Amino acid sequence: MWLIDRWAERHIVDAQRKGEFENLPGAGEPLVLEDDSSVPAELRSAYRLLKNAGCLPPEIQHRKDALELQDLLKSINHEHPDYHALSKKFTLLELKLRQAGLSTDFLHGEYANKLIHKVEK
Repeated sequence: MWLIDRWAERHIVDAQRKGEFENLPGAGEPLVLEDDSSVPAELRSAYRLLKNAGCLPPEIQHRKDALELQDLLKSINHEHPDYHALSKKFTLLELKLRQAGLSTDFLHGEYANKLIHKVEK
């Protein structure tokens, strides 16, 4: 058992002894759990901690960064001094997504146009 697991277990047992889990909102109702069955059991706690801290997996962060760069590139002129550096960064992020086995269709073509039209409405 990991040290953090023992620490958490000890605090849970202490709280149970003190009655801190009695009469909580939602007591007796089913829990709404996220499906983390695809995550290895030994990583689930770490993933949950990262998620609760607002950290994104690298691929998702790359997607988010690519979309932000795409918006920025659309908003500036080709003669802007930073345009080429931003364009290179965008291309690198797209390459990282492809290397991770993810589709970049959301950045190009019909899918991107649908999103743009949906946001404009």
